[in-house]
Amino acid sequence: MSTFSLQIITPEKIFFSDEVQRVIVRTTEGDVGILAKHEKYVAALPSGPIKITMQDGTERLAALSGGVVKVSPAQTAILANAVEWAEDIDVDWAKRSAQDAIRRKENSKEQQELVFAEMKLKRAMNRLRVSSMKE
Repeated sequence: MSTFSLQIITPEKIFFSDEVQRVIVRTTEGDVGILAKHEKYVAALPSGPIKITMQDGTERLAALSGGVVKVSPAQTAILANAVEWAEDIDVDWAKRSAQDAIRRKENSKEQQELVFAEMKLKRAMNRLRVSSMKE
């Protein structure tokens, strides 16, 4: 199967950069599979999983916390707020984070506090969901 260049970049670092066979990302419109020579495409990415099929056919799974994907026939770039491999997710910490976000939502007095708590809850729930998806 043909390969293409995939880069996943966060504000802190280049998280991933390699040739891959396929990447599946969750966009605001649904899941999208990207292969080599894909048409040009740009989409917003909410919190969700990223599934990468490596050159050797193995798959890697990561949790993405929002961003954007830009696809061209030769290369795909994902600019992410945060991302981590499924196997690196600290499940206990993610559970505590979800509980804290729920408490913050319940006790929020201002709209900004509520929005922050909802974002934190979505990120924690995504991390827990992706963690449970790993093989």
